Amino acid sequence: MSEHVHDAIVVGAGFGGMGAAIQLRRLGYDDLVILERESDLGGTWHVNRYPGLAVDIPSSTYSYSFAPNPHWTRLFAPGAELKKYAEHVADTYDLRRHMRFEAVVEQAHWDDASQTWTVALADGSTSVARFLLTATGFLSQPKLPDIAGIDSFAGDVVHTTRWDDDVELAGRRVGIIGTGATAVQLIPELAKVADDLTVYQRTPIWVSAKPDLPVPRVVRRAFAAVPLTQRAVRLGGTAILEAMMVSAVLHYDQVPVVNAVAERACRAHLRRQVKDPELRRKLTPDYTFGCKRPTFSNTYYPTFTRPHVHLETDPIDHVDGTGIVTRDAGGQERRTELDVLVLATGFDLWEANFPAIRVVGRGGLDLGRWWRERRFQAYEGIAVPGFPNFISLNSPYSYSGLSYFTTIESQMRHMDRLLGELQRRDAGTFEVSEQANAQFLEDMTAKVEHSIFTLGSCASANSYYFNQHGEATLLRPTSTLNAYRAASSFPLDDYAFA
Repeated sequence: MSEHVHDAIVVGAGFGGMGAAIQLRRLGYDDLVILERESDLGGTWHVNRYPGLAVDIPSSTYSYSFAPNPHWTRLFAPGAELKKYAEHVADTYDLRRHMRFEAVVEQAHWDDASQTWTVALADGSTSVARFLLTATGFLSQPKLPDIAGIDSFAGDVVHTTRWDDDVELAGRRVGIIGTGATAVQLIPELAKVADDLTVYQRTPIWVSAKPDLPVPRVVRRAFAAVPLTQRAVRLGGTAILEAMMVSAVLHYDQVPVVNAVAERACRAHLRRQVKDPELRRKLTPDYTFGCKRPTFSNTYYPTFTRPHVHLETDPIDHVDGTGIVTRDAGGQERRTELDVLVLATGFDLWEANFPAIRVVGRGGLDLGRWWRERRFQAYEGIAVPGFPNFISLNSPYSYSGLSYFTTIESQMRHMDRLLGELQRRDAGTFEVSEQANAQFLEDMTAKVEHSIFTLGSCASANSYYFNQHGEATLLRPTSTLNAYRAASSFPLDDYAFA
């Protein structure tokens, strides 16, 4: 007896995977399986539960445009509200019945004979479908620090993506490695309870003032009663974020003044909050604003002025059973005794996440190997030649704008046009052509030449925007409006339908 063939398998039950499933349902595909390795839906907002967790852009822009949430309690919503919103979307669009949790996908391969994808799971089971969509997220594979002796530390060790509330922090000596966006939220919270806190910084981050205010109940009621009011706020917030992204980052050669103004604002914010010039020097990045994703905080800088908080900028030499040893430029070692080690070391985008699972296309073509041998690329950030009926929702050149939801909805538009044409032709497969993919890569590469990633001073940023070859291939170097237009009007003959 042959295995049941589903319409589609979606890998990942975060906002990207749910958006894809909603679009598939709109197109009439109801036999869906959403495979999620975690115990529940929500992606990063289910996995991350560390103290201080919140969205780092205004929450009015951080939702599906077709499913606005009038109930955000703050301008920058806390993580628990994002998780609740994800649950609301799943219930509203009847997605839970398609989801399988703790379903760890190991690989997927295309079978030319049956024109289907077979997905193999860690428990030995398989699922088969006409279409495969990977929505494993950009920030889903934790990056563990490659530091000598770290496995020998005898105290408590916790990574921010696997936060353990049972680890006692109060009254203890805590060390945290990392000063990215996650650490900016977490460090002030750790300082409230730790007896002594040492922050190990490799790369400082640009931080600006955070206009984080409660959303008054009357405003929330207005949003719920008159959705147009919330749409107006969303449009304004999106316009501001878009101006920052397009002007300061992508069109750096044309309007560098925007970037310069943003950098001056961050420096002024630091001066207001930290009076010690030596501490300010350590906290000031030496790379151009925009090379690495900046963030907002009103409490991060003042935390370092507290007497029990120490900023360590010398490189870590090694970790031993009870602490961390650093080594300065002159070779002098300094040891710090610790009880708890917190790893805020971010995510491994390029080695472990592109792709997050093994994907094998036509003729045994391995996607991970192909990307590394042929450069990271994907037509319109969504399709790859040699991989029929495959939609990659976290691909090179796919991230558009500053809100992840602009990327999701752009890709939903692409799916609508692509799969709608497949249905109109009564075809069974689609596959982007080599020529169309090559032209898109050429266009994107040319546009990156105008960006801060090429023209700015980014060498010291250690930014996840860059892959291991030094190419900035994560962000789509166009405006969100351009991405939306392309998703709705790309040439249909860029694909072969059969």
